[in-house]
Amino acid sequence: MDRLHIKGGAHLNGRIPVSGAKNSALKLMVACLLTDQPITLTNMPSLADTRFLAQLMETLGVEVYWPKGESTCHLNGAELKSTIAPYDQVRKMRASFNVLGPLIARSGHATVSLPGGCAIGARPVDLHLQALEAMGADLRVEQGYVKAAAIHGLKGAHINFSMPSVGATEHAMLTATLAEGETVLENAAREPEIEDLANCLNSMGAKITGAGTSKIRIQGVEKLNGTTHAVMPDRIEAGTYAMAAAAAGGDVTLEGAPVAALGAMISKLKEAGVTVEADEAANTVRIVRNGTRLKSVNVSTQPHPGFPTDLQAQFMALMSLADGTSIIRETIFENRFMHAPELQRLGAEILVRGQEAIVKGVPQLTGAPVMATDLRASVSLVIAGLAAEGETVVNRIYHLDRGFERLEEKLNACGASIERRSGDDE
Repeated sequence: MDRLHIKGGAHLNGRIPVSGAKNSALKLMVACLLTDQPITLTNMPSLADTRFLAQLMETLGVEVYWPKGESTCHLNGAELKSTIAPYDQVRKMRASFNVLGPLIARSGHATVSLPGGCAIGARPVDLHLQALEAMGADLRVEQGYVKAAAIHGLKGAHINFSMPSVGATEHAMLTATLAEGETVLENAAREPEIEDLANCLNSMGAKITGAGTSKIRIQGVEKLNGTTHAVMPDRIEAGTYAMAAAAAGGDVTLEGAPVAALGAMISKLKEAGVTVEADEAANTVRIVRNGTRLKSVNVSTQPHPGFPTDLQAQFMALMSLADGTSIIRETIFENRFMHAPELQRLGAEILVRGQEAIVKGVPQLTGAPVMATDLRASVSLVIAGLAAEGETVVNRIYHLDRGFERLEEKLNACGASIERRSGDDE
């Protein structure tokens, strides 16, 4: 099992290119199930998760041409050979559950395993299933699979989500593009990745308005066409590298950053005393911190446009070095403080109390062996390791490879000292 060896203490200086957004790319790939014409996705991040989904697409009969090392992925679902998404594939990644609605919309039936993914809370799929049932799908859950059919096709519906779920909003939007009549999604999630998906679907001939607001309207069409679409830049990756630069100190410019989507994160970094220069026209964000101690800042995760839950672990690593005490409140997932004990191994002073983590900043962290527990937690340990004195060894980095493309390469180019070693090396 691979691990990262990080020699901390070096400032980061240089430029980091931001990859395509994992959370957008996964749903854009699923869109190929809605048409018999080819889809080309550019700026595709080559990650464990996107490669897993490509394998599932091939299982369903989609032709996938995506050479290793390339950022352009060609998908052609001209003839689907299966409407069954097996447990062995869906369990690896929660987003693969979103094939269910498009398969029903295209083929009239589907059998899809209940999903897996990171162990950061229950994350039930009830809202997904309620939306599909509202559109006329007949659903049964048997032996860990959702068996679905819509013999007479799907119909538009008025769907009011009990909470603004990103996954359920995207799933309903994908499915409704081929449903008869109009679908209205109320209390929809407003994340930028939803806008990206809507833009792609509209370029395929869908009729979607309101994406990025809490009310989305989808007028169903009979057929969707192929398209070429560039995956939006990853705001979580951009925020992660911004916090890495703030923790380690130095002067780093993020290139190709989705500046408009980073408002909440930028405001918290500025509050902590970090110099942030955001240029929306140039798509760059410059992070500068030289010598000054960080200030403690309280943060509460919220749906977009609030502070993202996917940056909470990284922010905790940053606040572990701040002057004063921070309170970090997690409102999205109920089990997302698993990184706290690992940060404590590096010398962080953190008290977890229900949905809150009380972080008393320390002047210095010290390297130690730690273990990644989920995707975002794993990169918080990298951030802490970059700022720590001595060597930090991060184990179980397969979590990291699910969401960060060429992480060591990007950070090492700015002066970090990170080495990947396999379990056989010692």
